[in-house]
Order: sequence, then C-alpha cells, then structure tokens
Amino acid sequence: MNERLKKIAARFYEAPSGRRPVREWILELPGDDRRLVGRDIQKVEFGWPLGMPYCRPLGHGLWEVRSGLTGGRVARVIFFIKDGEMVLLHAFEKKTQKTPDKEIDIALKRKREVQ
Repeated sequence: MNERLKKIAARFYEAPSGRRPVREWILELPGDDRRLVGRDIQKVEFGWPLGMPYCRPLGHGLWEVRSGLTGGRVARVIFFIKDGEMVLLHAFEKKTQKTPDKEIDIALKRKREVQ
C-alpha cells in the first residue's frame, strides 16, 4: 500500500523494556482474526477521522478500533493521536457491553509514558 495515501500511520506503543504489547497480542491471534484486526486498523489509517462502526472515542483523548473476530467474538485496540500518528496503546478481547475501566487505565498509563 502507498504510505502517502494514509491520513495517519499506526505505530505500536513500546514499553521501556522494548516490548510492544499490542503487536504481541495481534501476533498471538489466529490468522483470520489477525487479518481482521489488521484490516480494521488500516481502515482508520486511510480513513481518519472515522466514526462508528469502525472507531469510537473513549474520552481522555483515547479512541478504540472496533473489530469483530471469528466466532462472534469482539476485539478492541485503544489508541491516541500524537504528532499525526496513531499510537496503538492496548488491545484486548471485549467480553462486556462497556469497555472495562481496567482496560482504559492500562491505555492511559501507556499514553502518559509516550507523552
């Protein structure tokens, strides 16, 4: 894909230890799910700003990429925008209607590290 057509480029949050937890989470998914999440992140990169059903604001400058996985499961990748980039902070499989505070707290902690 042509990088210049992207409105924002995604990059993974990197912990002080060098780990990139969102990348690791995505790579642990089965192939079909990995492609679905990657496609949804790409939709945001090329279509930003993008709203429902692909993307939703969570408050505190956080957004979520919304992905449907195989078997009716649901995943979320939480990100924020910094210097024209989409920084992927946290990813998880969603099991409840509301995004759990614990998941948002992880993303906020990582966001503070990046800023």
